[in-house]
Amino acid sequence: MNNSNPLPRYLPPVFLASSLFVVYLHTMAPGLSWANQGADGGDLITAAVVGGVAHPTGYPVYLLLARLFQFLPIESLAYRTNIMSAVFAVCAAVLVYGVVAKSLLGKRIGQYWLPGIIAGYSFGLAPLVWSQAVITEVYTLHAFFMALLLFLVVGVFAVERPCLDRLRGVVLGLAMGNHITSILLLPVALWAGSLEKDGAGLSGGTQWAWMKSVRWTSLWRQTAWMLAGMSVYIILPLRAASSPAVNWENPVNARNFWRLVSGQLYQAHYLQTSSAVFGERIQALAALLLEQIGLLGLLVGVIGAVVFFQASRLYIVTLWCFFSFSIFAFGYRTADSYLYLIPAFISVSIWIGLGVGGLLEMSKNRLHNVVMVAAFAFLLYVLGLSLANYQVVDASRDYRAENFGKEVMEKAPADAIVFAEGDQAVFALWYFRFALKERPDLAVIATDLLHYDWYQEGIRLQYPSLILPSTFLWEEIVTASNPQRPVCYVKYEDRTYIHCDRDQPAEHSP
Repeated sequence: MNNSNPLPRYLPPVFLASSLFVVYLHTMAPGLSWANQGADGGDLITAAVVGGVAHPTGYPVYLLLARLFQFLPIESLAYRTNIMSAVFAVCAAVLVYGVVAKSLLGKRIGQYWLPGIIAGYSFGLAPLVWSQAVITEVYTLHAFFMALLLFLVVGVFAVERPCLDRLRGVVLGLAMGNHITSILLLPVALWAGSLEKDGAGLSGGTQWAWMKSVRWTSLWRQTAWMLAGMSVYIILPLRAASSPAVNWENPVNARNFWRLVSGQLYQAHYLQTSSAVFGERIQALAALLLEQIGLLGLLVGVIGAVVFFQASRLYIVTLWCFFSFSIFAFGYRTADSYLYLIPAFISVSIWIGLGVGGLLEMSKNRLHNVVMVAAFAFLLYVLGLSLANYQVVDASRDYRAENFGKEVMEKAPADAIVFAEGDQAVFALWYFRFALKERPDLAVIATDLLHYDWYQEGIRLQYPSLILPSTFLWEEIVTASNPQRPVCYVKYEDRTYIHCDRDQPAEHSP
């Protein structure tokens, strides 16, 4: 270890991890939550509990890991799954630290830990990341895999290359098994991991020549192990075969399986952005970055990405990650599309760390103490921003989903058919009905899914006591076929709407 660095190497990342975890726990949702665009939580938790299939693209890796966390002997089922988000957000931040620290340590910068800590906090305390670390969602696990891939591609390990190739390939396959957009990193990850050597430090006309030195055996080895990692998708048809309560697209055959993993249900949202709107979204990205790290942080990130740019794996992979995920987020027209920018912000956080490290390197012979003081001041600046963002991301007082589910469970008459409208209402009731196993007498039906044949088949299997015609696209058909059962209509729009009546099935709110 460099003598100018008095800290043990393990101390900064341990402090980073423990402090972030404490912050996440303090702001974590107490149970099922709709905070921070978290409406999908009920679907994910329930699918994990019942051995089901979550909404497209299925998220097999997430469901397997979530089920492990659900065995923790603490608090509620939803809270245990929320813990998973915090754990992987912490791991992603530590990996961001590791990428920066390993890069600067290779340049013999004694204070490599300080830029690494700044990068880790810039990522972990950014509202974009923090908001997802305190609820049940797939995005922190997605960030973990993306950060791990960057670490494996640019890191240097004392292991043989074949072993590292296998590890890179498996991680890339598992990343796509969690979130299919990880495929955006596939071309550059396979290419960069197959290069003979890095280009950092080369000079003159040869500084880009290393980019052509691909080891084909390494490339094919990574590809083979990537396919092995992706084989985790096999669990989806296996789960579907048992007809679980949550079984999106029922992927028991090739057609349904492809519809699920390709996200055909949501493809209408892809590439629906006009050139005018695209320009607006670029402005929105700049505004979003300012919200995450402020003007000073954005400036340091630009310094790290532009001023200290080198023709190396690290810079090329982070640039690819930033632009590919940004372009995808621009072209995906949904209310939560900005969450797809989390991998892009990994790159920004790394550039911030490299910017601080580059300034420290430039000043090592003069003004070093001044720059060190400025670096610590910048760290305080990053921590100060988190105080300003605290109220925005805090989910610790969000009881809306829990209160909604409890109210419906209490008010619904015995043996009622409950028609639920909207993701918030449907997924919350799935959580209470199937994950917590409350009110087994209720038949919860999602009105927005009634026109899908796989969902109609699932209702027949889940509620065999219901009398159903060959097709039942509308609530009125189900109601007319079961005149002996009470009917309730529920949804949530700033407050709970529930109306239960035998004689007026068409009325949807009080």
